[in-house]
Amino acid sequence: MAKPKAKLLLYNFLLRIRPVLRWVIKLRSSPKAIAGGLALGTFVAFTPTYGVQIFLVVFLATILGLNRPAALIPVWITNPVTIAPIYTFNYWLGSFIYDGPPLSQVSKLFLDIAVKLTKLDFWDIRHQIVEFFIVGKDIIIPLTIGCCFIGGVSAIFTYFVSLKFLEFFLKRRKKKKFL
Repeated sequence: MAKPKAKLLLYNFLLRIRPVLRWVIKLRSSPKAIAGGLALGTFVAFTPTYGVQIFLVVFLATILGLNRPAALIPVWITNPVTIAPIYTFNYWLGSFIYDGPPLSQVSKLFLDIAVKLTKLDFWDIRHQIVEFFIVGKDIIIPLTIGCCFIGGVSAIFTYFVSLKFLEFFLKRRKKKKFL
C-alpha cells in the first residue's frame, strides 16, 4: 500500500513543479552549467547571507561560469517565512561543533528576525543584513557551520540529481527530433 501512495505523492509533486522543470530544461547552457547553477543557488540559499543572496549568486555564477538564471531559482528557498525553521535547524546542527546559546533562545530570535523581515521592503538590503549581524558571534559561528554543512550536502545532491534529470530529458528531446 505504501508504494502506490508514494508514487501518487511524487506524481503530484512533479505536476506542481512542472512549469519550473520545463523552464530549467529550456535554459541555454550545458547540463553541467545548469546543474552547477542550481547547486550553487542551493548552497547559498542555506547560508546566513539573507539580503544579499541574489547578488552573491549572480556574482559567483558569473565567476564560475555557471548558469545564472538556474542559480537564482533555489535562492528563494530562504525567505522571511522559511528562515526561522531553516536557520534554527542549521544552528542546532552547528551547535554540536561550536557551543552557543540555548536552542530555544536562538529559535525565538530567528522568529523575531523573520517577523521584522516581513515588514521590510525587498530592496532595504542594509536593514536585512543588519538584522543578522546583531545576533553576535556566539550564534553566527554555529549557524554558519550548520548552514555550510546543510548547504554543501544539499548542493551536492542538487547537482547530481539535476544533472541526471537534464541529461535524461535532453537525450529524450534529441531522440524525438530524429524520429
